Amino acid sequence: MLQKSRLVLRDGTTLDELIDVDMNEVSMRVMNDEELYAHEMERIFAKTWLLLAHDTEIPNPGDFVMRDMAEDNVIVSRDRAGEIHVMLNVCPHRGMKVCLAEAGNAASHRCIYHGWAFKSDGSFLGAPVERERMHGDKRGKEELGLKKARVHVYGGLIFATWNYEGPSFEEFVGDTKFYFDQLFCRTDGGLEMLGPPQRFVLPCNWKIPGEQSGSDGFHTLTLHRSLMEGGIMGGTAESIYDNAPGMYGVDISCKQGHSLRCLEAALTFKMFSNMSFEGKTVDERLHMLPPPGITPELIPQLYKHLSPTQIEQLATCPPQVGGMFPNILFAFIFAPRTDGGASGALALHTYVPKGPNHVEFVNFIFAEKDAPEQVKRDMLQNSIQQTGTSGTIEQDDADTWPQIMRNARGVMGKGMTLKYQALTGHQKPEGWYGDGLIYPGFTKDDTQWNWWMAYRDLMSDA
Repeated sequence: MLQKSRLVLRDGTTLDELIDVDMNEVSMRVMNDEELYAHEMERIFAKTWLLLAHDTEIPNPGDFVMRDMAEDNVIVSRDRAGEIHVMLNVCPHRGMKVCLAEAGNAASHRCIYHGWAFKSDGSFLGAPVERERMHGDKRGKEELGLKKARVHVYGGLIFATWNYEGPSFEEFVGDTKFYFDQLFCRTDGGLEMLGPPQRFVLPCNWKIPGEQSGSDGFHTLTLHRSLMEGGIMGGTAESIYDNAPGMYGVDISCKQGHSLRCLEAALTFKMFSNMSFEGKTVDERLHMLPPPGITPELIPQLYKHLSPTQIEQLATCPPQVGGMFPNILFAFIFAPRTDGGASGALALHTYVPKGPNHVEFVNFIFAEKDAPEQVKRDMLQNSIQQTGTSGTIEQDDADTWPQIMRNARGVMGKGMTLKYQALTGHQKPEGWYGDGLIYPGFTKDDTQWNWWMAYRDLMSDA
């Protein structure tokens, strides 16, 4: 049985009143409450692992990019030895931003206010007029560096957390690592960023897109109906509600709130070809329909980096969309080309809180580093057209989220509830290799409800 949460808001409202575990309902007030938002900054964004960048953005010593860990601005930097650091972009002298550029290369960072300077690893170099010791005598230089976050690089993705005593990255990912490896850790060169991330700000709370990233597959059938009618996501205008292959597969989740949607490769293949997977070997299937971003020439590398069971899953029921709690969505999707190929689109979104009423949508676009340049160009085009900030998919989402936010501000609206009552229940299919909470068949509400349970667990911790 779940323990009662300890969080109580100033008006006496408890977290258990906002998240009704017995009814699987969440009050819309959670989308527009400043006090709750302040608790989220402390209990979620100061404690969980957050995605900031990719190591191909900062390939050389001295390279840096500026990013946000919720409301905290940070410098993501590579030092002389090649190590990656994430440092709070706040001068310990008088609180000014140390770095003002969005990206660049610098052997050191110097605050424009009083000139305090810091190495690319965050350590304190000194203040102007060294003989006058303008940093004083109370603290040694080793105490005056930039505040540093804990860093982990996974498949080139740079994660950081302020929680040095909390779970390791491996513990944070949990059972879903078996599936994430199939996306991020599958080739010799790994992924590379195709240019800087796209960014724009939406007038909505971060949890609105965040909970959708908990593998909300069903909205594809309705909100993105035009894409299904056009054959991009399967189905036809005549049979969209009766024959929607994109709605069937295996959904996966875990107690940490991460999730994935694995869709049958055979059904996906029918969208591109009249040929059948029937009787084909794993290797034959991989060559008939390589995973998004993988060319036939890269398939041998899969066998070097993944286990036989992971490779079999890529060939039969690969993960394609999903999310990492609290604010990441990934879309590794098949996308047809005019020449009959399917180079696909590889994208990651982060939803960065910008106050209780705004979120920054950050879109990272990838390709395999060893893929041919033409494939990279195709994938960049596919990703921008579909999952980019003005893409066909994201235009639909970006219209819906602010409308939900507006409703959550109303006196009556904030008393309404979000309902997650279409539940399949965990039932691992026979022969399924990966662990986690498994939900086969038509996509339901299970993974999103697990997202809210992960949210509740963290918000219950003082």
